[in-house]
Amino acid sequence: MAEEVSETLKTLIVDDEPLAVERMQVICSKIPQLRVVGTASDGAQALRLVEALQPDLILLDMTMPEVDGISVAKSLAQKAERPAVVFVTAHDNYAVEAFDLDAVDYVLKPVKPERLERAVSRAIARRGDGEASESAWLEELWIPHRSELIRIATSEVGQIDAERDYVRLHVGADDAARTYLLLQTIAGLEKRLDPSRFIRIHRSTILRKDRITGLRHDGLGVWSVELEDGEALRIGRTYLPKVKAMAGR
Repeated sequence: MAEEVSETLKTLIVDDEPLAVERMQVICSKIPQLRVVGTASDGAQALRLVEALQPDLILLDMTMPEVDGISVAKSLAQKAERPAVVFVTAHDNYAVEAFDLDAVDYVLKPVKPERLERAVSRAIARRGDGEASESAWLEELWIPHRSELIRIATSEVGQIDAERDYVRLHVGADDAARTYLLLQTIAGLEKRLDPSRFIRIHRSTILRKDRITGLRHDGLGVWSVELEDGEALRIGRTYLPKVKAMAGR
């Protein structure tokens, strides 16, 4: 019984829609690991209640008037002791903004009980692991897929291709290979990726470095990278010096 108590999260629900708050309270009441200690209808009230109630977890609506969920999360990020944040929203296009705020999860409305339970499990696991990594680089991505967002570790992404305002992420290999679209520019994503693990070889392509097995000179100043699966990708002239430097040339 003591173990169950230690895993109970004091929870604050933040949403400007009363019906959404009521629905979330009902769902939370059926999750033993949660104990709702308060609700807030706007971001400013949420920040006051965080100070007063010291919750372990905030179920935070993203879009609210005046002080929105992103602003609340940014304020909390400045605190040494801060609650875990699970964003709850009807929109999937805020996932990129959430990357830098160390949120535990990003749950789409209408919230399904089993989906919220997974988010709660992640919050509990985060507590068990202690403080989250303070790495300056992205360790995972949230990708819209069907009716929810899925989490993909950046270490699983082998290649990233630009498709206008989107990027296509290539994950896995052979029969397990799959791709996902993310609303983000390749330049914006490049800034968030660890340069010791990823390199941009072309204006439209980023590769995970460990996929590169060699460089090939195709003549007339044209170079390509050779990949582990035998594929060759042309290196853009702008990016050639950096790729050569990676290879010690």
